[in-house]
Amino acid sequence: MDYLLTEEQIMLKDMVSKFSKEKIAPVASDNEKNHRYPADIIAEAGELGLMGIAYPTEYGGAGMDFMSYFLTVEEVSRWCASTGVIISAHSSLVCDPIFRFGTEEQKMKYLPDLLSGKKIGSFSLTEAGAGSDSGATKTTAVLDGDEWVLNGSKIFATNGKEAEIFVLVASTAPGQKTRGVSAFIVESNTPGYSIGKVEKKMGIRSSSTTEIILDNCRIPKENLLGELNKGFKISMITLDGGRIGIASQALGIARACIEDSIKYANERQQFDVPISSFQAIQWMIADMWVEYESAWLLVYRASLLKDKKVNYSREAAMAKLKASEVAMDCARKAIQIHGGYGFTEDFNVERYYRDAKITELYEGTSEIQRMVIARSLLG
Repeated sequence: MDYLLTEEQIMLKDMVSKFSKEKIAPVASDNEKNHRYPADIIAEAGELGLMGIAYPTEYGGAGMDFMSYFLTVEEVSRWCASTGVIISAHSSLVCDPIFRFGTEEQKMKYLPDLLSGKKIGSFSLTEAGAGSDSGATKTTAVLDGDEWVLNGSKIFATNGKEAEIFVLVASTAPGQKTRGVSAFIVESNTPGYSIGKVEKKMGIRSSSTTEIILDNCRIPKENLLGELNKGFKISMITLDGGRIGIASQALGIARACIEDSIKYANERQQFDVPISSFQAIQWMIADMWVEYESAWLLVYRASLLKDKKVNYSREAAMAKLKASEVAMDCARKAIQIHGGYGFTEDFNVERYYRDAKITELYEGTSEIQRMVIARSLLG
């Protein structure tokens, strides 16, 4: 697909690929088995500009486009989906809403450290009773003089354990559902803020997923992000971009499945011939590649539309839906090609299978993506 990319994008892709192979690949499996956050890798990614690749240099970003971000997340996720989502959640769900909706003071205060990777960000929308139904948010924010007082809890916060800067949504007009929530910037060292349960997950184990507890957590009045009671709109716009990031992560997983399967099929012998000579294996690999390239083009189109600053909500949902389901299907086929070995930890495909599943769930389940697409088509 390189013929669709600019020379600068190809150079970036090659650089990220080299970095990922040399630095991420050798430790990915061990980090995942030990639930170890790749702090040194994230720090180096920040030095390379990968934590703020699509944001202006005036705020400390790399000054490139969103297409470059998509390519970066895919290349990283090809070797480690956990590292891919750390970058994706940080960039799409925290840097983007602050850049798009923040005041100039908020941008200058928070973006330089975020875009350099000196500080990690996390986005908190989901609650125990408010998953896909984000209008059911129970966390509250009440203005008291020059401070907002936040009370409640959030779950499933990606990067929650390591993040220092959070974008979260709370109810500012209880009973108004989606018309009564607002977005806020919260720093983790604020009194009343704490980390609750750290989830033990099926996959992406090098990335932390946590509960966030807010107990009379007081933040400055100016930490309101965007307009009052417009938090739902901010969240939905933010998730549109985030879905491209997760689709990019899914593409990386799918490509890992394909490349590992090709290597194994050419090396593994049965009946005195490589199993790649069997039609059943050939057809699986062919189908995997067709589906991968189809998903890649959908992600490419969504990224192109975002860069052109036109509405891309439906295209982001389509890209995320297709890429996540392709990742899951490629992981299933990769294990089938590897046979019994694919079910063991001796080969990476079992990790790809566990990692792939989450792409169908977070930042909107596949069912939510179908809802977004259908509503767009049906008016």
